[in-house]
Amino acid sequence: MEFRKVLALRGPNIWTNAPVLEAWVDLKDIDRPSNDFPGFSEKLMSWLPTMIEHRCSVGERGGFFQRLRDGTYPGHILEHVTLELQSLAGVEVGFGRARETSEKGVYRVVVAYQDEQFARKCLETAREMILAAIHNSPFDIKGEVDRLRDFAQEACLGPSTNAIVKAAKARGIPVRRLNSDSLVQMGYAAKLRRIQAAETDRTGAIAETIAQDKELTRTLLRAVGVPVPEGRPVTDADDAWAAACDIGVPVVVKPQDGNQGRGVATNLTTREQIVAAFQAALAESKNVVVEKFAPGHDYRILVVGGKVVAAARREPAQVHGDGLNTIKELIDLANLDPRRGEHHATVLSKIKLDAVSLAVLADQGYSPESVPPANTIVLIRRNGNLSTGGTAIDVTERVHPQVAARAVEAAQVIGLDIAGVDVVAMDISVPLEEQNAVIVEVNAAPGLRMHLQPSVGISRPVGEAIISSMFPDNDDGRIPIAAVTGTNGKTTTTRFIAHILRGKGLRVGMTCTDGIYVDSRRIDTGDCSGPKSARCILMNPAVEAAVFETARGGILREGLGFDRCDVAVVTNVGEGDHLGLNEIDTVEQLAKVKRCIVDVVPPDGASVLNANDPHCVAMEPYSAGKICYFALDGSNPVIVRHRHAGGQALFVRDNHIIVAEGSHEEVFMSLDRVPLTHGGHVTFHVENTLAAIAATRAMKVPDDVIRARAESFAADMEKVPARFNVLTIHGATVIVDYGHNADALAALIPVISKFPHQSRTCVYSTAGDRRDCDMTRQGELLGEAFDRVILYEDHYLRGRTEGEIIRLFRSGVELGKRVRQIDEIRGADAAVEVALRSAKPGDLILVQADTVDETVGFIRRYVESIAPEPLLDDAMGAPTAPPSDDAAKPTSAIDTTASIAKV
Repeated sequence: MEFRKVLALRGPNIWTNAPVLEAWVDLKDIDRPSNDFPGFSEKLMSWLPTMIEHRCSVGERGGFFQRLRDGTYPGHILEHVTLELQSLAGVEVGFGRARETSEKGVYRVVVAYQDEQFARKCLETAREMILAAIHNSPFDIKGEVDRLRDFAQEACLGPSTNAIVKAAKARGIPVRRLNSDSLVQMGYAAKLRRIQAAETDRTGAIAETIAQDKELTRTLLRAVGVPVPEGRPVTDADDAWAAACDIGVPVVVKPQDGNQGRGVATNLTTREQIVAAFQAALAESKNVVVEKFAPGHDYRILVVGGKVVAAARREPAQVHGDGLNTIKELIDLANLDPRRGEHHATVLSKIKLDAVSLAVLADQGYSPESVPPANTIVLIRRNGNLSTGGTAIDVTERVHPQVAARAVEAAQVIGLDIAGVDVVAMDISVPLEEQNAVIVEVNAAPGLRMHLQPSVGISRPVGEAIISSMFPDNDDGRIPIAAVTGTNGKTTTTRFIAHILRGKGLRVGMTCTDGIYVDSRRIDTGDCSGPKSARCILMNPAVEAAVFETARGGILREGLGFDRCDVAVVTNVGEGDHLGLNEIDTVEQLAKVKRCIVDVVPPDGASVLNANDPHCVAMEPYSAGKICYFALDGSNPVIVRHRHAGGQALFVRDNHIIVAEGSHEEVFMSLDRVPLTHGGHVTFHVENTLAAIAATRAMKVPDDVIRARAESFAADMEKVPARFNVLTIHGATVIVDYGHNADALAALIPVISKFPHQSRTCVYSTAGDRRDCDMTRQGELLGEAFDRVILYEDHYLRGRTEGEIIRLFRSGVELGKRVRQIDEIRGADAAVEVALRSAKPGDLILVQADTVDETVGFIRRYVESIAPEPLLDDAMGAPTAPPSDDAAKPTSAIDTTASIAKV
């Protein structure tokens, strides 16, 4: 059983809207049903009897065991065992799938996860368990589950962070863990906040520094009238004893900057006790404090955002004698409580014997080997910290208002937005001043375990309180997000939507095949249409709205980079250029991948779909939000049906964009005012325009803003590089376009046919990971539409041998009836240069820019070399100069009655 690859689909994906691992598993010689392996099912059921709860496809308790007995394949078994191991280790998950691939014996096994690294560990353990059962080998199931549980407690979020994360999710606030520790982002971009355990991004470093210094804390609290114990720092054991004598015993000895109760000893009365406590405290910190011991109970009050939200009475670690067992044995028995663990991920911590606890036992006349009488309480520690084995009793309802006020004052004077205030008092329901009670510490990043799962009392919603302090009511921490997918037109539509949104005064983050942009600033280059790029934008606190081109590859590799979008735009779904990869062999399968963005549209969102594309129309039932269709023709039957039901649509009539809802129609604007469409002649850009306008109207952009921005969005190399950019070079019309599949060519050729030019040349190639038939088909289209075809290869062979791409294209081109000349050239720049240098007035040249930056950059340099001061479009960034026959001049519109309309 070999794992070919294990993908972490961290966002919504083709399987579900939750994170999953997708393992590609080669079963090799065990690709047989379970009942082919003698004793296998019985052994697996004896190891994991709790899997009887797995209903499986049978639909009832014990369903999976029935499938085991009847015979099911190891890929399916791997799914169930991995899920069960996660649950046994304390991480509840339930979703799983196992599907055959087109390759015999290879399966895709999908399992949900909460923590990625832990799930990978469970997947590996599940494989070893299955192989052991098949080969009748021993397997230590208890030891493995214990190891997985320890791994989970180390890897997964702790109880404090997890409580805040759950509260955020319940509010619909997006959450993303940023590292292997507890640093978590909540919200997106301009709305994001961050936490680490019970600290927020508003928890100041100065406040934390003050809270760590017990002496400075006591000084500040005393200054605002908060009762604190008398005490001072000490330099050595003799000074500690001297301080105790000055203050008066009993005293407390503790590290000046310690935490979690480590090195703290209380109720000390003798020199020996104080000297030993000083050494224990010194092991935790170079600075030690001696304070007056205050009699009473140990209380923790949690202050969040200036309010007391929970309180607990902490009981120190202790055991109860039974007259039979030693203290060490009683501790071992107490540590068998499943709530106790080695990590802070468990409700309680294990009780440990250390120098402090040994001293506490000695004070009571005991050693670890002592057998205390029955019903005798033996203290193991004097402080009640949960981290040292203590327990907690909820007392939130008993806190006196004056006590709460002092706790809030203590947090405020330190400067903490979240604080754990430690109080020693006989009765928390009585004001501190009336019982000589004191506040002994104010803690940053307080643990929440005692409030979430107290040993006695009810759980308090402390996570919710923290989230409420970070996000006001009705604030879900989200920014407007539009996602765009499709076979062709994605990048142009993405850029158009971002351009319109900027007109609303928003700082817009955009990802596309050309890079990552924040407004007009390009912060990354290359193909950035995947989830990693989207997450970069959502981590940027300057971004106020986002538009994401969402390509097939990223969805299959890692899922979406966001959990939901306000608007999903699907431009079209065609055979494109990626069928035959990653088990996506049909257009229907490709449509399911692209549908992922529609799946995550919320009820108050919208899906913008191409009414001319049946695969887009089939997505309608999967959108929880409204549907807005677009098409060139308003008589499209899908639009007619949709409008009859009161739905929204955009279409073209008499070269005007019409916005319709039900029977109501409105002329939105003329296509003559949209330079991208070249007066409506470039039909695929008309469709992109309709999609962009529909999307931004759904995002509540005012119509007058949309119109104004549409009028300023031209098909130049700055706004939409290599998306039907039209130039004049050497008197020839040069069109630069990224279209690199048969569908794009089929849409592009009719537009080019509107040009009057008689001599037509094309420079063309594509990446090597396309199917043979796709390359041949594109060659056929080129051979029918162009007189001269210049084929080239560059560095993107992607597994092909040198010359193979050209050979496949040529086999198709040669079938064309129009083509008269075929050239083969190595290198994109060289191919473009051959075409441009042979250009003459009256020629039309299509340059297919398979690598946009490289091709556009070369054309810029070429133009500069032939015309020192040319008149160029905005993308060229050139000064104005008188046009000449050899200069490159922009063409802003297509004129079918003249050679080229000059600006």
